[in-house]
This record gives sequence, C-alpha cells and structure tokens, in this order.
Amino acid sequence: MIAAVKTTWALFLGLAFIMLAVGLQNVLLGVRAGIESFSTVITGFIMSGYFFGFVLGSYSAPKLVRNVGHVRVFAALASLASVAVLCHVLLVNPASWVAMRIITGFSYAGLYVVAESWLNDRSTNETRGQMLSIYMVVVLAGMGGGQLLINLYDPGSFELFLLASVLVSLALVPILLNASPAPAFETPSSISLLQLYRTSPLGVVGAFGTGMAQATLIGMGAVYAAAIALPVAQISLFMGLVYAGGMLLQWPIGRLSDSLDRRKVLVATTLIAGGAAAVAFVIGLDFGFWPLLACVALLGGTCMPLYSLVVAHTNDHLKPEQMVAASGTLYLAVGLGASAGPILASLGMEELGPKAYFLFLAGVHGAIGAFGLYRMTRRRAVALADQGEAIPVSQAASPVMGAIYAEEWQDADSSEESTEETESIAAEDYGVLEDDGSDDGGETRRENPSP
Repeated sequence: MIAAVKTTWALFLGLAFIMLAVGLQNVLLGVRAGIESFSTVITGFIMSGYFFGFVLGSYSAPKLVRNVGHVRVFAALASLASVAVLCHVLLVNPASWVAMRIITGFSYAGLYVVAESWLNDRSTNETRGQMLSIYMVVVLAGMGGGQLLINLYDPGSFELFLLASVLVSLALVPILLNASPAPAFETPSSISLLQLYRTSPLGVVGAFGTGMAQATLIGMGAVYAAAIALPVAQISLFMGLVYAGGMLLQWPIGRLSDSLDRRKVLVATTLIAGGAAAVAFVIGLDFGFWPLLACVALLGGTCMPLYSLVVAHTNDHLKPEQMVAASGTLYLAVGLGASAGPILASLGMEELGPKAYFLFLAGVHGAIGAFGLYRMTRRRAVALADQGEAIPVSQAASPVMGAIYAEEWQDADSSEESTEETESIAAEDYGVLEDDGSDDGGETRRENPSP
C-alpha cells in the first residue's frame, strides 16, 4: 500500500487542488449570480451547464487520451478550465456563463478520466480498495474545503475567480513533474439503458434520481442560501456541511447495506434525506440558522452516499463480467438526472420562492423511495450471502471510476466464489441470468454458488 501511495502522491495532490477549485466555483457562482441579478431560472441553467459538459467530457476524453496521451490531455484541459474560470469575470452575462460552465464541466471530466485511469493503473488487486478510499476522502474533503475559501475575499470582486484559476493551474505542477510513466488506457464499454433497466429497474431509476438530487443539492444550495440573505460565512458553512455529512455517513451506511437487504437501506436512506429536506422546507430560518444547518447536514449525509448504494444494488443483479459495461450506463443515467435537476429546481424556486429548493429535493427523494418500495413488491431480495460489498464511490467522478469500482467488485466476488461454474449468458444479452419468479418482464438476479 505504501509503495502504491508513493507512485500516486502527485496524482492525489493534483486532484486535491482540482477539488478545492471545484468546491470554490460551485459556491462562488451561486452567490455571484445573485449579486449580478441573474434570475433563479437563469442560474439553474448555468449550474446545469456544468453537468451537461461533464457528461460530454466523460465520453469524449478517452478518445483524446488515446490520441495524445494522459499528460498532454491533463495539461490541456487544466489550462482550459483555468481560462474558463477567469472568463466569468471578463464576460458577465448569462449566455457566456452557461458556455463557460459547459467548458468547465467538459474539462474537469477529462481531468477525472486521466486521474482515475492513472489511479487504477497504480493499484493492484490488494490495494485497489484502499486507493478508492483515499480517492473518496480527497474528493469529498477537497470539495467541502473549497466551500470555505469563499470567505477569503469579497464574492463581488475578481479575487476568488483568480484563486480558483490558480488552484487549477497548481494541479499541473505535481502531475507534470512526476517521473512515473503514464498508464495504458482502455475505454470502458457500456450497454443500453433499456437493457440495464430490464436487469435492475431500481438501479437505473435510482441513478437518475440520485443525479438529479445531488446536482440540485450542490448546484443550487448556494443560490438558496444567498436568496434567504445568509452572510457569506454562513453560506460556506451551509454548503460545507453537505460534504461533511456525506463523509461521515458514507461508510456506516455502506456497511449497513452489506448486512441487510440493500433495497431497504437504500429506501430508508433516501426517505430520511427526503424527510430532512421536508423539515428544512417547513422551518426555513423560523427557528434560527442552526436547526436549518442540522437539516442540511443530515440531508447531505444521506443524499451523498446514495450513488454508492445504487451501484452496489445494481451489481448485485449482474454477473462480474457485466459490471464494467454497466458502470458506464449507470453514469449516463446519473448525468442525465444531474443535467435536469438544477433547471427543474430553479423553475420551482422562481414560482414558489427559495424554499422550493428543499421542496424539490424532498420530492425527488420521496419518488426514489416510493419506486424502491414498489420494486420490493416485484422481486425477492438477494440473499445476504450473495450481496457484494458496497464500496464508496462519488457521483463526482467519470465512467472510468465506475469501471474501477466494478474491477474491485469482481476481485472481491472472485475470491468468494467456488470453482463451480454459474449459468452461462449470451454475449449479446445483458438481461436474463435467472428468473426469480416475478412477473416484471424477465428481470434478473445475480446468483453466486455457495462457497
């Protein structure tokens, strides 16, 4: 493990700078949009632009890497992201900001593709799980810490944009000076959304809903906080606790899902998140700032781990050789939800006021929970012995990380299986593995032989 960290320290340091910049930009643009008198709906489109660009970049970056290599792609996209941040100051109008957010999302997606594939290349079967844990800490801590940087300067001036640009540029230094060779690169494959839905309806719907909820929570949180006239220091604390809650509850929720019917844990978690959002909607600031902050911390703590639960639940119904392909499709579902979430939430906030932010989040989480409860009436639970381990993975990652997650799952799965052969599956069909006796259109269930 120590040897693996020695070969990836530059990667983690560069990634930390990037995540600080991402966190700072998220809160800064939400606050600055209000200062510039952009409407809530326009701000929603600006925030959604990032996720739209991120999806485009996630699937375009692999081609760039194959053509010119990891280091050149990382350097080029980091430079592009750095310039895009500064353009927010030079071109202060909604159309330019939407365009810059799309470019920023595209650039960061490419940076993640490079970082994550590099991480996978430096990991072995024995160290991959630990490296994933370090990756998650760097991502969440960096994004959470970035929220606090808004306190350093006046959001109405240019200094914070300059700071974000500097942080992105600094990420280049450890990467480009690292003597380690760049890894070989393989593009993760994917299957269609319809095929994956037939295998795991809750996985696809949960991924779409989770993307919508997390993008809204992160993208529109500062917009809500600024709209209710919180000072900058409280806005940064408001947003920082979203990530802090996610860091604290990610591991215990994942471990709980390993020992119970994972659907029950997923449904309970999303309903708790919906309940926290509903309480925040009702109380607002009527009972003071700290009760609202407690609701936000609980909301972040239960919303942020949902993607890991969705991926783990989906993998419970797949054979190991299908997981890498399915990871890219799940990410597409997340990206579609993330692109739509801030826009839909902003429409509600424009009509009903800032508190509609929490009403929208409560509705999304409630819908995920209701669909999960419905699915529990349509299919038997996977036996606990057949459930894989829930490994923390962030939505703020590319399909490459989903493939790495799948590889880790396969390693764990292969170490537990006996030498008995499981039922074969046609290469062109990612659907039927075993009929579970339900009447839901040929859904599948992953079946492991007893060890």
